[in-house]
Amino acid sequence: MDSKYYIVMLAIVAVIAILPLAMYSGLGEEEGYFSGADDAAGTAIEETGYEPWFSSIWEPPSGEIASLLFAIQAAIGAIIIGYILGYFHGQANERKKIEKEGEK
Repeated sequence: MDSKYYIVMLAIVAVIAILPLAMYSGLGEEEGYFSGADDAAGTAIEETGYEPWFSSIWEPPSGEIASLLFAIQAAIGAIIIGYILGYFHGQANERKKIEKEGEK
């Protein structure tokens, strides 16, 4: 392919990466720009007057701890999924190898 193609694609990726940062520079959580769907759903539920049946057993002391726990949970899930996919991939390769040896 032409080197111009790669330069154009790189420029498009750079624009896509930088544009959201430039649009919201200086605006943050105080204005609600980066609040997630959980916050919006929680607010909508609270407006209906819903009372929870029970409270949490333990709440993390800060948002950073909650993020850390979420990241650890995601990493453990990724390791499990990667192990399973690797296991089945290895089995398929071994099966192909045995079939090749049987043909000889």
